[in-house]
Amino acid sequence: MPVVAETSIQEYPLVSKGKVRDIYAVDQETLLIVTTDRMSAFDVIMPDPIPYKGVVLNQLTCFWMQKFASLVPNHIKAAAVSDYPKDLQRYREQLEGRSVLAKRADPLPIECIVRGFLSGSGWKDYQRTGQVCGIDLPAGLQESSRLPRSLFTPSTKADIGEHDENISLEQARARMDPELVDRVQDLSIRIYEHGVQHAEERGLIIADTKFEFGLIDGSLVLIDEVLTPDSSRFWPQDQYQPGISQPSFDKQYLRDWLTENWDKTSPAPALPREVIAQTRDKYLQAYRLLTGQELNIDL
Repeated sequence: MPVVAETSIQEYPLVSKGKVRDIYAVDQETLLIVTTDRMSAFDVIMPDPIPYKGVVLNQLTCFWMQKFASLVPNHIKAAAVSDYPKDLQRYREQLEGRSVLAKRADPLPIECIVRGFLSGSGWKDYQRTGQVCGIDLPAGLQESSRLPRSLFTPSTKADIGEHDENISLEQARARMDPELVDRVQDLSIRIYEHGVQHAEERGLIIADTKFEFGLIDGSLVLIDEVLTPDSSRFWPQDQYQPGISQPSFDKQYLRDWLTENWDKTSPAPALPREVIAQTRDKYLQAYRLLTGQELNIDL
């Protein structure tokens, strides 16, 4: 299986090239979404890909979407290249395992973040205000503390190179149908807590995560990525200790290295081989722990 940092599908127009995903229009109702091995951190794309990272993200998303199908429909139509149009068969090597055909949806204008533990920007917010995104919390919580309840803390969607902005529930309701905000709040928390239960049975803590939803013919569907190492914090249960930053199976290792070695202005530095390998291994380990399976790749 090759490392894929860029794609070039000649038969269909490229409609979006994001930090990680290349999206092509197959027809008016169908998109080809390719999850590459590009890595972004601090809203900057790294010069070096993380091998097979895209396969992990894509396969985990398919795993979770299938698992949550009874809670919410999703946009996936097919995930095996053999089920794709004939025009795409010649791209099998770069598409297999890292792509899906998906129904076109109108994305909601907010990202749906759920926090079960106090970490990242939530911890910084709490240190300043005693709140997370305007939600009052008890005094005396530590970094990585389990929160009294799962919190829905939406954010804006930023363009490449820009930063997402945490917003309050009231601000989210001002951006879109308030009833729809309430629906995605309830659904996001339900999905997160189902995922937490599954992960805890396998020795992982899901500290927080980000979901995205869209509308297809007025119906709400789950889109984009679900409970992956790019969109979530995964901590080993047996090493959990409140009051400190936790070891993790996600991109936090890379963020920590970058914080020590880079001023966070573009361009990003070249990544050492050992940092690339360690990041890759953390993603693969998250996949193994959550699914109980090995990815069919050659290291």
